Order: sequence, then structure tokens, then C-alpha cells
Amino acid sequence: MISDRYGRSFSNLRISLTAACNYACTYCVPDGKRLMPARAELEATEVLRAVDLMIATTGIDKVRLTGGEPLLSPKFDDLMPDLMQRPLRDVSLTTNGQLLDRKADLIIDSGLKRINVSLDTLDPERFRAIARSGDLATVQRGIDRMLDAGISVKLNMVPLRSANRDQVLPMLDYALSNGMELRYIELMKMGHLQHDPRFERDFLGMDELLDIIGSRHAFTRTDAPFDSTAVRFAVESGGTFGIIANESEPFCSSCTRLRLSSNGRLYGCLSSAKSHDIRDLLTLDDEQARERLKDVLGMALADKQPLHFTGEVTVMKFIGG
Repeated sequence: MISDRYGRSFSNLRISLTAACNYACTYCVPDGKRLMPARAELEATEVLRAVDLMIATTGIDKVRLTGGEPLLSPKFDDLMPDLMQRPLRDVSLTTNGQLLDRKADLIIDSGLKRINVSLDTLDPERFRAIARSGDLATVQRGIDRMLDAGISVKLNMVPLRSANRDQVLPMLDYALSNGMELRYIELMKMGHLQHDPRFERDFLGMDELLDIIGSRHAFTRTDAPFDSTAVRFAVESGGTFGIIANESEPFCSSCTRLRLSSNGRLYGCLSSAKSHDIRDLLTLDDEQARERLKDVLGMALADKQPLHFTGEVTVMKFIGG
């Protein structure tokens, strides 16, 4: 087990299947252009090879498929069934949901138990303004397919003061009434927002979110796993919600996450632009590959911030959310 002086190790791998995205969310990209695939993205066989090596080397037992938008990736169909056969405690998927209905049969047949859907509003016009693409009804239809199949769905919402503050309660009510957990994700100083005054203008912190929620719902804070990114709350009338409070209550000191970009680079920390290319070691025999990977993982672990998120110019969708 590779660990640092804070006792952190890697157990949670997030894989960006592609840097491409069919949305151009205002808090992710500055110019409204959809993100395109990275050069020389990993093949499905290479992704699976990387997963196998990390299971053997560092004890990775949780994998989340992300993007960009993972359902856009041609390799998703081939990768998903094989990934579910790996000795992993948990496999999950984060998607914007636009292609969820189209891919529903494959997802259901794979045996996947849970997904996260990024959704920032229940207002169709506001949806288009924030995502700059897509269709709300199509996303909700995909969510319904997942729920009908017994798959656990969490919603991810980025609350923005200028765009969807008034959706904080409607989104929670929608989630609670459908048996889903809503995660409010505090705006992050990533990409174009690293040094942009729009960050301060749009940031909604945990205290204000709890004040808004408390105007309608009684709730209590509950325990969360050691390496959880979310502060979790139980609603008195039933259900739960969480806040990923990267600014208000940083979770860096217990972070176990490792990110693999679609072009084969490992990132140990969202708050660091440092990355480590592992593409070449995927071609080595098992013993050589594991030895090389141990060195790379040690460097990636050293990239982690000790206590709190400081931001980075790296665009989130290039390295997996």
C-alpha cells in the first residue's frame, strides 16, 4: 500500500473516457465551444489494462467512469461489461444524462448499481442557458429509465448565484420525491474560473445553501465515510442530500482519489496541474509495469494538497470530474 504522511492512499479511481462533451456548461468552458476528444485517447483495452494494474498495485477498489461525457465515447459499449467483471467493490458512472435513455439497455444489462447525473435546473430554458446544449425532458426520461430499473441515482447540481439560485429548493424537492439524493457542488476555481471575478460573483457556499434549504426542510447532519467528498444531511421528512463543500469545508486531508485522463495521464490532485503519463508502461509485462506504476503513484500522491483546495487552470472535463 502506497501512502503519504497524512495516511492517504489511492482507493478510488476516476476514469475520463473522453475529453469530448456534448454540453458547454458556463462554469466549465468559457467560450461556449463543446470540448473535443483529446489526441490519441486510450482504447478500451488500454483502460482495462490500467485498471487491472492499479487493482494489483495500489488496492483500487472503486472506479467511476467520467468524461467529458462518457456516454459519447465509442469505447463505452465495449468497456462497460468487461469493467463490471473486475474485482471491484464499486463501479459507478457520472453523466450529463443526455444519452442516458439511448444507452439504458446496455447500462441496465451490465449490472451497474448506481449513477450520478449532472443536472443544474428543472427549468427548460435555464437548462439550455447553463448547458448551452441538450434537452431537459430527454435527461429526465433517462433518469426515469434508471429508477424504473432499480439503479440508484444521485443528482449533481452546481448552484450559481446568477443562474440557478432559485432552483436550490425545486431541485431538492424533485430529488426527494423520486427517491434520489441531491449533491450540491460548490463552484470550483478550475479552468477559466481560476482567476476570474465571475467565481466570486457566482459562488454559493454551504452556509447559504443550508439557510435556503432550512426555509422549507428540517434536517440534521449525518456521518459520512472517511474519504467522502460530501457533507451529508438527513431530511426530517425522509431522504438525504449532500454538499460537496470544497471551499467551505475542504476534504483534501482525507482524499483517496486518483484520476486517469482519456489520453493516459494520471492526476493525483485536482488542485495541481501535474500529471504522469502511464501509456508506455501499459505495454510492459506485469512485473515491470507494476514496479513502474508504483513510482508513478508515489509521485501522484505527492501532488496532493495537504489541507485545502487551492484551484487550478486545468479544465475539469479533461481529467474526469
